[in-house]
Amino acid sequence: MPVPAKGDIAPDFDLPTAAGPSFRLSAHRGKPVVLFFYAEDDTEGCTIENQEFSALLPEFTALDVIVAGISEDSLDRHRKFCGKYGLDVTLIADPGHVAIERYGVWGPKVTFGHHLIGLIRTTFLVGPEGRVLESWRVTRIKGHAGKVLATARQLFGKD
Repeated sequence: MPVPAKGDIAPDFDLPTAAGPSFRLSAHRGKPVVLFFYAEDDTEGCTIENQEFSALLPEFTALDVIVAGISEDSLDRHRKFCGKYGLDVTLIADPGHVAIERYGVWGPKVTFGHHLIGLIRTTFLVGPEGRVLESWRVTRIKGHAGKVLATARQLFGKD
């Protein structure tokens, strides 16, 4: 499937989380949601990304923005990853590629000069009405969570 464009209704899904309850995107209507798709738990870049989103989670929460990371890793692997690094973000397990396919983030990519098929690191900001407000194909991991937060502040900052 193609990557949802700005203004499109964000594809719904219902998948399990490392914390226990499932995550259904449509259940969060009325609040903005950040969905960040990343390749694999406990790898250098993905660890940095999850740590940065976790560190900024209180600031997202102050804006009433929900933050969730999605990878094809299992619930068990997510739980170990969260425990090892003290991650606070919601991690969603998608080994069947339900959300990954709906968001068009599986395909050809280049990693460390190698051409392969895999998860393409992408973040979506979904508005309270369920529409994609912004998306980022992430090529620079460090500082990415801060850029997403800056956009959320612009859109949802409280006076």
